[in-house]
Amino acid sequence: MSNLPIRSNPLRVLFLVTSMPVGGAETLLAGLVRGMDRKRFAPEIACLKELGPLGEELAAELPVHHGLLSHKWDLRILPRLWKLMRSRQIDAVVTVGAGDKMFWGRLAAKCAGVPVIVSALHSTGWPDSVGRLNRLLTRLTDAFVGVAGAHAEHLVTREGFPAEKVHTIFNGVDTARFQPGDKLCARQLLGLPAEAKVVAILAALRPEKNHELFLAGAADIFHQDPSARFLVIGDGPLRNKLEQLAQELGIAHVTHFLGSRGDVDRILPAVDILALTSHNEASPVSILEALSCAVPVVSANVGSVGETVVEGVTGRLFPAGDQQAFVNATLELLSHDSGRIQLGLNGRNRTILKWSLVAMVRGYESLIERIYRTKLGLKIAPQPSRISLDPT
Repeated sequence: MSNLPIRSNPLRVLFLVTSMPVGGAETLLAGLVRGMDRKRFAPEIACLKELGPLGEELAAELPVHHGLLSHKWDLRILPRLWKLMRSRQIDAVVTVGAGDKMFWGRLAAKCAGVPVIVSALHSTGWPDSVGRLNRLLTRLTDAFVGVAGAHAEHLVTREGFPAEKVHTIFNGVDTARFQPGDKLCARQLLGLPAEAKVVAILAALRPEKNHELFLAGAADIFHQDPSARFLVIGDGPLRNKLEQLAQELGIAHVTHFLGSRGDVDRILPAVDILALTSHNEASPVSILEALSCAVPVVSANVGSVGETVVEGVTGRLFPAGDQQAFVNATLELLSHDSGRIQLGLNGRNRTILKWSLVAMVRGYESLIERIYRTKLGLKIAPQPSRISLDPT
């Protein structure tokens, strides 16, 4: 039996990230910490760098620490994290994503005697591949979390993590917030024609999201359907370059760069199709948000996307990088209103059943509590297989 003290008060859980901009993984984390049962858990967030917009928002609701890493090779990060974890009496550390936070977070947690050490991952490769140094700390880690069945399998077969340590907790979305709305009102909000066919992409403006393919495809779609309009939702280092590309392709007048938005749930009802053109993904939250709003998805068939964008059921898939296939699939859905609407309804129903925010929160709560009780030597009920390839 462990000599760890038994907590009579909520377990203190520290989630470690780089920053909290408005992005998919950060939105998921915000929903997770807000949804945790406060009688059993006291969540906190530590940002290695700046807070970011979501961090500033969450700081009004729970403890959020920041400014722990001043530069890439700042070795003082280890004693800073150690001190933070000890002073806050942290019971569980969850690193979110790969990179510095995954390495230093787990090492500091081990040094500080934190009982539970978990790494949650959200990608299947560049730019968030795990890397050799992070693999060296596998023995210090109690659990690795994949966000979909195929993603969990990737963590075992490609990243080399022990199968018994890999758990699947599916990404979840607030289906009460993200729901079908009044299309005409949503379009008026954005200044879009009521009769337009609207195709959107919701992703940070970073290289791996391949917005270049989206814009090139948008130009082809517009030439064949002049009623088409395009929304680019998100921000990032490539914004100026992508706005220039839209100009060069002759679609700047029908392409709206909306930047980062905190009201995506109000924008999606204006959309006919959500597109995803990424080089790699795990299980993007943008897909779940769209499906929850009954918006079908046309996506590159990468990562675990096929588990949510089911061909002919909730949307269409195309080979990654295949512009013509992207254009063809999008035009086909735009030209068949009844079929497109049915795909969206299918997506809404599946999201409610399989990918809710509540299910994701309960998954993390159960995992953390189970590991903590195991470390204390307390008996726990038998658990199902950790890796599941089917959300059902």
